[in-house]
Amino acid sequence: QVQLVESGGGLVQAGGSLRLSCAASGRTFSTYAMGWFRQAPGKEREFVASIRRSGSSTYYADSAKGRFTISRDNAKNTVYLQMNSLKPEDTAVYYCAAGYYRESTYYPLGDGYWGQGTQVTVSS
Repeated sequence: QVQLVESGGGLVQAGGSLRLSCAASGRTFSTYAMGWFRQAPGKEREFVASIRRSGSSTYYADSAKGRFTISRDNAKNTVYLQMNSLKPEDTAVYYCAAGYYRESTYYPLGDGYWGQGTQVTVSS
């Protein structure tokens, strides 16, 4: 398992920006692909973005393309999600998760590989 702690959430006006961070414990961070997910009230958790172990490739949900950027710093055991041009519909709890790729599809691992989440609220 790996312990993940998200930070950087908050309240922002529409059009604003936030940068989420997810800090991992342990020395195995670079062996995991990482992903960001979000869950809005009354909705299912949904994929936002993912990044390969080396950071060489990134993938985004259509809702995030052009506005969000996922990156990682393996020396700091941290993955980031830069969110620009935020919209009220981006309001959700954002989670990071450790996982793996099978071909070009990212799969999060199970319990014990997720952070506790950070709230992002975008006001109109």
